[in-house]
Amino acid sequence: MRGSDAVSGSLFSYVDLESRVRSDHPLRPIRRIVNEALLTLGADFEAIYAAGVGRPSIPPERLLRALLLQAFYGIRSERQIMERLDYDLLFRWFVGLGVDDAVWDQTSFGKNRDRLLAGDVAHKFLAAVLAHPKVKRLLSTEHFSVDGTMIEAWASMKSVRPKDGSGEPPAHGRNRESDFHGERRTNDTHQSTTDPDARLYRKGAGREAKLGFIGHALMENRHGLVVDACLTGADGHAERIAALHMIEPRADRPRRITLGTDKGYDAEDFVTELRSLNVAPHVATKIKGSAIDGRTTRHAGYKISQVIRKRIEEAFGWAKAAAGLRKTRHRGLDRVGWQFTFTLAAYNLIRLPKLLAGAAS
Repeated sequence: MRGSDAVSGSLFSYVDLESRVRSDHPLRPIRRIVNEALLTLGADFEAIYAAGVGRPSIPPERLLRALLLQAFYGIRSERQIMERLDYDLLFRWFVGLGVDDAVWDQTSFGKNRDRLLAGDVAHKFLAAVLAHPKVKRLLSTEHFSVDGTMIEAWASMKSVRPKDGSGEPPAHGRNRESDFHGERRTNDTHQSTTDPDARLYRKGAGREAKLGFIGHALMENRHGLVVDACLTGADGHAERIAALHMIEPRADRPRRITLGTDKGYDAEDFVTELRSLNVAPHVATKIKGSAIDGRTTRHAGYKISQVIRKRIEEAFGWAKAAAGLRKTRHRGLDRVGWQFTFTLAAYNLIRLPKLLAGAAS
């Protein structure tokens, strides 16, 4: 007998979201770890919302779960994640919304997200995930790698204007014609009017300059999980300064640790500072004038570090290609830094189901 294609609404509907998500779905182990990590941040959430009055806010736990889905699935905007939450049962289950719960307005969602900037919640969430007992067993405490990557700013090169206001006033329209030929623009004399924190940065000789930031990540070498992250203005010395800032808290131990880097970190002052911290500088050597000599390169561990350190590019690649961080969605150093750190926490989470399964077998 042929089935009918007629559409008829039901007066009542009983939907159990837990039964709609298959038992082996990869989001299940991620959600368990996320929920346990969020429990440890309860006091931080209370401090952020302590002085709040008026209507209840979006629960920060649900807000952060929604932001994780945004990173997992590469959803570009708050409007799109709200639309997805409205019809996707998997998304509702992960975030903690019931079938009949209304989704939030995207403007309210954005304002509530910005409240978490003051509490440095992105770094605390990353630390809480790494402190989870099952995750902590996966981490190395002796061998690390560090690197930086450019995050393109949400600003046009046409927004770069002289700081003294001497440039011609913008013509009518959003995309006026501009001729930059022969004009010298530097960070000392020019600034973006769209995002003043963004800086002109050139990735190499002969490459065009772009507005952006530098995101830095510290990776442990056992499984390639990111253990720390930060974002700075685009500057030629920013990578080495950020690397020292992230490795110093982990160097306070009797046993010497190692730090693998590319040749961009091969500078005498950086290598000397690492050795003073009791950190073995497993830095890739320049062809000429290298600060690294046979004291370091003769060890087998140096060669291993040089192989493993390249895995940090996997985190950057996922963040840019899958999570949509090649060009940031936000403006300002604080907001972009929050997004960068939180995205790398999402990268750790997306890798954990397989790592935990392998550790249990």
